Amino acid sequence: MTNRSHLGFTPDQIDTSRPHPARMYDYYLGGSDNYEVDREAAERLMSMTPDVRVSARANRDFLGRAVRTVVREHGIRQIIDLGTGIPTSPNTHELARSVAEDVRVAYVDNDPIVSAHAGAKLVGAGNAEFVLADVRDPEAVLEAPAIRELTDFDRPVAVLLVAVLHFVTEEEDPARIVATLDKALPAGSCLVLTHGTPDFHERELVDEGTGVYRKATASVTLRRHAEILRFFDGYDLLDPGLVQLPLWRPDGPVPEPEELRRVALYGGVGVKR
Repeated sequence: MTNRSHLGFTPDQIDTSRPHPARMYDYYLGGSDNYEVDREAAERLMSMTPDVRVSARANRDFLGRAVRTVVREHGIRQIIDLGTGIPTSPNTHELARSVAEDVRVAYVDNDPIVSAHAGAKLVGAGNAEFVLADVRDPEAVLEAPAIRELTDFDRPVAVLLVAVLHFVTEEEDPARIVATLDKALPAGSCLVLTHGTPDFHERELVDEGTGVYRKATASVTLRRHAEILRFFDGYDLLDPGLVQLPLWRPDGPVPEPEELRRVALYGGVGVKR
């Protein structure tokens, strides 16, 4: 792994002693950009609830449908992908540019390992930049030079918070994070959001699963439908609204009810009024 100290970190800042959600997610998707500590935590969670891998894949599929929708139907040509995670093709810029080649994408994540991979797989694509920053400090994200250089905030922007806010605790005030980002966006901008929920699993299983993440670099706070819906205040939700991920504009067969219950995430896309 190269030393990307010009991105704001040094190798000794990379924490491989605890599992990281981005690297665990990479493992759920069948990737190899993870460490033993991540694989052990992911396997422990999957032994409790194999549904976590089903949810991860549903989340990835939703990302593709949502990105293509905002580019094709709403003319979005600039995207800020917050908490992007380990690059896994097709990445956001690949999805967007399958519809329009001129889309610009700024990737943001707080994991130096993600940053190292981003330099090789994302930034080299042209009209794409990576910012090492934390969504919990949205002001710093918005003021980052790469964001300012790549994004014209006088034109609509799509902000992606895909499987991110459930890693933000109530004390860290996720509503304030979304509101801060919203203030920078003009009308016609899009919010693409997915969020983990306890709505479809037994309480004991939910508690065991969140317990695994308490030992990671970011704990999980699952929220119910009404709580997640509030993040879309000021936005008009595209049909079919905030729904379980496979139900959002499916491009294939919809899972049967028993299979659908395994997907413990809601997702939606809103257009700013």
